[in-house]
Amino acid sequence: MTGRRTSRRDFLKTAAAGASVAMLPLPAIAQGAGGRVVVVGGGFAGTTCARFIKRIDPRINVTLVEASATFTACPFSNLVIAGLRELNAQQFGYDKVAADHVTLNMAPATAVDAQGRSVTLSNGSQLAYDRLVLAPGIDLRWDGLPGYTEAAAERMPHAWKAGEQTLLLRRQLESMEDGGTVVMAAPANPFRCPPGPYERASLIAYYLKTKKPKSKLIILDAKDAFSKQGLFQGAWKQLYPNLEWVSLSKGGKVNSVDVGAMTLVTDFGRHKADVANVIPPQKAGRIAELAGVVDRTGWCPIDGVTFESKLQPSIHVIGDASIAGAMPKSAFSANAQAKICAAAVAKLLAGGKPDEPKMINTCYSLVAPDYGISVAGVYRLADGQIKDVEGSGGVSPADAPSSVRAAEAIFATGWFKTITAEVFG
Repeated sequence: MTGRRTSRRDFLKTAAAGASVAMLPLPAIAQGAGGRVVVVGGGFAGTTCARFIKRIDPRINVTLVEASATFTACPFSNLVIAGLRELNAQQFGYDKVAADHVTLNMAPATAVDAQGRSVTLSNGSQLAYDRLVLAPGIDLRWDGLPGYTEAAAERMPHAWKAGEQTLLLRRQLESMEDGGTVVMAAPANPFRCPPGPYERASLIAYYLKTKKPKSKLIILDAKDAFSKQGLFQGAWKQLYPNLEWVSLSKGGKVNSVDVGAMTLVTDFGRHKADVANVIPPQKAGRIAELAGVVDRTGWCPIDGVTFESKLQPSIHVIGDASIAGAMPKSAFSANAQAKICAAAVAKLLAGGKPDEPKMINTCYSLVAPDYGISVAGVYRLADGQIKDVEGSGGVSPADAPSSVRAAEAIFATGWFKTITAEVFG
C-alpha cells in the first residue's frame, strides 16, 4: 500500500504511541487572564478539558463536576463482556486531576441557570461560572423502543454505559447453555461509538466459538450500512460462520421487545433469545437538556471553532453530546474536541479570538484478541460545519495479512493505555 495509505499507516502508529496528546500549541494568554470555568462530566472529554484549561492558564479557576469518584471507560469494555478482561482494568480515579489544581466536586449536576451563569448540584450547592463546559455523554432513550425500559434492561442488558451492565451481559453469556441463541439489537444513527456494536458482536462470537461452539449470534440492525462494514463482514465470514447480520432492508429493525418472552419483534418476525443485548436509541445527557443546549434531534448544536452552544451563550458542549459534523461519537473525538475547547475557552476569557482548529480521530476495533481493524479521519471547518478532509484518513486494508491484524490489535492496546494515562494519569 503506497501514497495516502502509507501516510495513514504512519499516522495510525503515531496515534497508538501518543497522538492523543494535543495537536495544537498552548496559546499565549494575556496577563489579565483568569475567570471561573465549570466543567460538568468527568469522562474523556470533560476531564481532558478541565486539565488542559488549567495547563494553558493556571490562573483560571477550574472546577470539574462528576457524579462518581470512579470513571469506567467504554473503550475495551467489550473485552470484559467476552471474558477477556476484568472490569477494574477499565476504571480510573481523579487523584491526578486534583493534583493539577483542578477543583473536584463529586456530586451530580441537577440544574443550570444559563442567564445567571450558575450550576446547581444535588447537594444544593451552586457554582458560578464565566464559561461552562458540558461533557455529559449520552443518555438512553427509554421511550425510543416500545417495551424496553430501565427494568427491561435488567433482563435484556444494553451494556452501553460501562459498569454493572457490562458485567450483567457477561454473566448471562457465561450462564447460557451451549446451543443457545444470542440476539443483539443495533440502533439507527446517531449513537455513541458507531463501530461499537459490531466489535461487541465479534468478541461475543469469539467467546461463543471458543466456549460454546454450538451457539449462534444474530445481529438485528436498524441500518443497512455501518462503520468498517467491509472489514467486519470479511472477518466474520472467515472466523465466525455462526454470526448472522440482518440489515434494515432485510427486516433487521427491532420495533419492540417482549421482555417476558425474551423476544425481539421486527416487521419480518419474532426472534427468541436466550441472551438479548438491546442497544436502544440515545440522546445527549440530561444536564444538557436542562441547560437548554439540546435541539429537537436530542443532541447539541455547537460552533465548530469553540464548541460553544448555538442555543446558549457561554456554554460549550463537547464529546458524545455534541453535534460535531463528520466527527464520530468516540473517545478519541471527545479527547480532541476537549483540547480545542480548552484552548478556545482560555482565549475567550483572555479577550482573544480562538484559532480555527484541525482535528483527527482514530478508532480501533477488535474482531478477536489478536485481530484489530481501524479507521482514521482528519477534519476541518468548512461552511460552518466540521467536515472530512478529502483524501485523508481511511481504513485498514481489506487484504491485510494476519501479522498486520495482530499489529493493529497491539496498536489498539497502546492507544487505550496512552489516552487513559493522559486523561487520568
